Amino acid sequence: MATQQYKAWSVVTASTIAFTVCFMIWMMFAVIGIPIKKMLDLNETQFGLLIAMPVLTGSLIRLPLGMWTDKFGGRIVFFILMLSTVIPIWMISRATEYWHFLFTSLFVGVAGGSFTVGIAYCARWFPRERQGLAMGIFGAGNTGAAVTKLVAPIIVVGYGWAMVPKVYAVLMLVTAILFWFFTFSDPGHKVGKSVTIREQLAAFKDPKVWKLSQYYSIVFGGYVALALWMTKYYVSEYGFDLKTAALLAAAFSIPGGVLRAIGGHFSDKYGAHTMTWWVLWISLVCLFFLSYPQTEFTIHTVTGPATFHVGLGPTAFTIIMFTLGIAFAIGKASVFKYISDDYPKNIGVISGVVGLAGGLGGFFMPIMFGALVDLTGIRSSAFMLMFGIVWVSLMWMYWTEVRPLDRARHKKPQALDTLE
Repeated sequence: MATQQYKAWSVVTASTIAFTVCFMIWMMFAVIGIPIKKMLDLNETQFGLLIAMPVLTGSLIRLPLGMWTDKFGGRIVFFILMLSTVIPIWMISRATEYWHFLFTSLFVGVAGGSFTVGIAYCARWFPRERQGLAMGIFGAGNTGAAVTKLVAPIIVVGYGWAMVPKVYAVLMLVTAILFWFFTFSDPGHKVGKSVTIREQLAAFKDPKVWKLSQYYSIVFGGYVALALWMTKYYVSEYGFDLKTAALLAAAFSIPGGVLRAIGGHFSDKYGAHTMTWWVLWISLVCLFFLSYPQTEFTIHTVTGPATFHVGLGPTAFTIIMFTLGIAFAIGKASVFKYISDDYPKNIGVISGVVGLAGGLGGFFMPIMFGALVDLTGIRSSAFMLMFGIVWVSLMWMYWTEVRPLDRARHKKPQALDTLE
């Protein structure tokens, strides 16, 4: 028993560190994309596509990775995944044209698929009542987005943007080797060979999976999109330099990763539904304030015109973003608690489907952010878009979960009265 427990925690620790490194690499265009934008003279939409491109492959590959994890085990799939990205990461440093960056980043994006592998790999080492905590600890690897914002600007300022992918390629290789030595395999965690791809893909027919995908497109897709977009937003909106902008942007990324473990604990204690409901409401309130653009208006008073300015300063903006990061962190854990509760036999596939939706949200949103800025000229239009998506999720949750639960509570006392 003690040996099994040691193996379980060794797997979670090594997987979390590996996922942190993968997420650092997945998010590196949030920092190096800014000097590349200047070098190539890109518009906002082109910049959005540049930073989002790794997210595309990291999202699309999640479903097959989830299947392979169920079939072959998380250890070997995670290890091969990390090794496969080392050369593409290095090649980014040699890119000179816009299409070079788009093409190589597609292969680098595979690192983002590590989440689906690791979440199923870690969960199966723990009993059901502790899976929320285990998945939350692993999910804290999202902090890699913040680590990139702290480390990459220093490398860019000291040695130029091209040094970042070189350092990250070496880091990925070393992490893959260490991961292999500190993790274990358990044949009992694999799905039987009799399970077909068609049976695994049956998850797409389940409406509950689509609903969880919608939730995750907010709490994870929104997190990824904003983690990529915020450094550029601070530079453009408030005029900060790259290092300061990245540091302030980390105020959103850090709680969005670190507190995921706490979200897992709360989801175990209070339930996935309760935690997700409150997460969506808090997110809606935060996005309402973030959506308001910088505004100046003049009122003609009896003493003459009086001009007022309304808008968030950098301090208030950062505080609200920090709050939003906390909400997203808890939400990422609570959505996956739904999965471990409702789909214990095929966590890999369901997490692959839900992770795919979340990742696609992280891919499309930065492109839409850039397109909205180009179309409207309003930088806060990014938050207006997210406000609308959260509102849709809340309505969906209300009609499919909150209302049925209320009806069930009202029927229960009536049934007891009938018995009496």
